Amino acid sequence: MQYQLIEDESSLQELCQQYSQAEVLAIDTEFVRTRTLYPKLGLLQIFDGKQLALIDPIAINDLSPFWQLLTNESIVKVLHACSEDLEVFLTSANCKPVNLIDSQIMMSFLGHGLSLGYAAMVEHFMGVKLDKSESRTDWTKRPLTQKQLDYASADVDYLYQIYPKLLAEIEAAGRLDFAKQETQLLIERKFTPIDEDNLYRQMKLACRLSPQQLNTLQHLTRWRFQQAKKRDLPIGFVAKDHTLMAVAQHNPQSIDAMRQLKGAELLDIRHKGKSMLSIVKAASQTNTDDYPKKVMRLDEYPGYKQIFKTVKAYIVAIAEKHDLAIENLASKKQINQFLTWHFNINDVKEIALECSTKAINSNVDILTGWRNELFGEALQVFADNDFKH
Repeated sequence: MQYQLIEDESSLQELCQQYSQAEVLAIDTEFVRTRTLYPKLGLLQIFDGKQLALIDPIAINDLSPFWQLLTNESIVKVLHACSEDLEVFLTSANCKPVNLIDSQIMMSFLGHGLSLGYAAMVEHFMGVKLDKSESRTDWTKRPLTQKQLDYASADVDYLYQIYPKLLAEIEAAGRLDFAKQETQLLIERKFTPIDEDNLYRQMKLACRLSPQQLNTLQHLTRWRFQQAKKRDLPIGFVAKDHTLMAVAQHNPQSIDAMRQLKGAELLDIRHKGKSMLSIVKAASQTNTDDYPKKVMRLDEYPGYKQIFKTVKAYIVAIAEKHDLAIENLASKKQINQFLTWHFNINDVKEIALECSTKAINSNVDILTGWRNELFGEALQVFADNDFKH
């Protein structure tokens, strides 16, 4: 497939003017994310069925014509496994796409599993085996080789060709609206700001800590995330989880005391020990009334194992009735999310109220959108009747 390499702003404007008339655009991104918190955009690929273009974001400072295409409601944007592409759009331009659909999600509703790769989809529809040898390449390095450019162009070439076939199949199955909603759920999740005050709850074994220790951990996890953002580093490059847990648990008052901590990373202490000590000191100023409550694990809730089995069996029956895979309806994580909500573990309902003016159950996948209509409402009634708080 012939493609145009776009390396200046006037060419980009001209190209995007042409694309603005398209009904469907196949889009992909290439990026690097090895030693950074945020993905570094290396290439944008786009195809409208007539002109395939590779846009060089390193050569072009102003990509706004491209971002405008993403927010153009009249154009369908098709991407495959778009989770990380969405992070690129968010971190590069805070650009929240509209009228976007994920072909991987579409495939999942046709019985191909939740994580079918692009190459497998191409082979399924086109009978072509793709060369994936460039998938680990450094897309920020210049000049890009001919092999890299050919590889990148194939990603949107086949995607554009496959989309009509995929669309016909999913419409025939009556699942298009599900796929659209599921893609939108992914977008909303990616564009929801991270709640820095509650990062400590995501730490393994936080349930073992006292309110005072949790207060220190809350301060440490917030500090670490802010450092990672400021310096564009992976979270673990600032300090490891087990280091923060050890510091929160033992409340050291000196670097020497830190070095004695079992589980703490010596490199973390060498590079960040002083900073962590100052965070520990700041945390100690917190009024005891403001300490976080003890974290409860869902699997410690009385009768959890049996309750989980009962809910899963209920959802399996719904899945079979509608000829859908159980994975599409609810993963283990989504069932646990529902049960955490139902039993109000760790005051999740109150936290949701504080964080959002939207419906307070909007962060429970089973109780929103197509899932709620298909089985969420009925499951709530079932749970209210069968599981006592």
